[in-house]
Amino acid sequence: MTLYQQLADLSLNIEEYDFRIEQSDTSSGFTRATTVVTLRGDGETGYGEDVATDTDVHHALVGNNPDFPLIDEFTHREFSTVIDSIDLHHGHNPPHEIFRNYRRWAFESAALDLALKQADTNLAAVLDYEYNPIRFVVSTRLGEPSTFDRIETLLQYNPDLEFKLDPTPDWSDRLINQLTDSGRVQILDLKGNAPRTSLAQPANPDLYQRIIDAFPDSILEDPVFTDETRPLFDGHEDRVSWDAQITGVESVESVPFQPEFLNIKPQRFGSVESLLDTIEYCKQNSIRPYGGGQFELDVGRKYLHELASLFYPEAPNDIAPRIYNKSEITGDLPRSPLSPPADSPGLS
Repeated sequence: MTLYQQLADLSLNIEEYDFRIEQSDTSSGFTRATTVVTLRGDGETGYGEDVATDTDVHHALVGNNPDFPLIDEFTHREFSTVIDSIDLHHGHNPPHEIFRNYRRWAFESAALDLALKQADTNLAAVLDYEYNPIRFVVSTRLGEPSTFDRIETLLQYNPDLEFKLDPTPDWSDRLINQLTDSGRVQILDLKGNAPRTSLAQPANPDLYQRIIDAFPDSILEDPVFTDETRPLFDGHEDRVSWDAQITGVESVESVPFQPEFLNIKPQRFGSVESLLDTIEYCKQNSIRPYGGGQFELDVGRKYLHELASLFYPEAPNDIAPRIYNKSEITGDLPRSPLSPPADSPGLS
């Protein structure tokens, strides 16, 4: 059986549901809002998190409190089929189509959490996997203009930290030298395939060449391939990873060449089945996945940890604890690797 087939027949009974908004300031200089989806039944509660980056999308759901046909008994597969037939944005077109996947994931993960709790089991037990300690890296911006200050501060609190960074054209030679001297940069996100965000960057041959040369051992994520930039990666294909466009097996098969690495962000897949099918595809094709986050504020971060612990615990997972997203860093910081999730019912 496939991974999803092993859990598809888990039953869940939903007696009520509701939504709430979470908000927090981030190190990237914006206020993050997400929606927590809550499903209740048989004395248990399942949670999921919608990570859409548009605040209005969250307020539209919570403010309108739409009536969805969810009060019933389902298997998880049946629930997924029902969710697939519902307009979860209740007549409001989200500004980006990927937001539909984000919301679907919030409902499907909440349903899985509830089903596991009602069955008094967890994902590791159902799939016959084990929870393992989780390596993580910290994704952070370096300010405007970019400086080494943020990295220096974080390393003072935790000298063993590893990083995922977003190179920008204003990176000076001095900054690049400071970063390479630190030896802590594992992933460089070129933001070339993320047109949905203000952080997206066009193809930049000069920047790409500087980054390729300066960081010979780092993963190079989401470059834009043009006639001018593609040749820069000749001989470096085994370092190229993809992120923003990965939403299922079909999207993996559509990248320019079979990748060595993939950034797995569960919410981009929408359904639990699509996510697990893609993880299996990676295993079958010797592709090394690593987990990615999107400033989750609630259970979404826990679910990233759970999946990484089960499927890619030793990868450079971009799922650092939320305290690393704070603009001001104080006190003791969690160290990598993180402890495995608790062996308790539900998604951890």
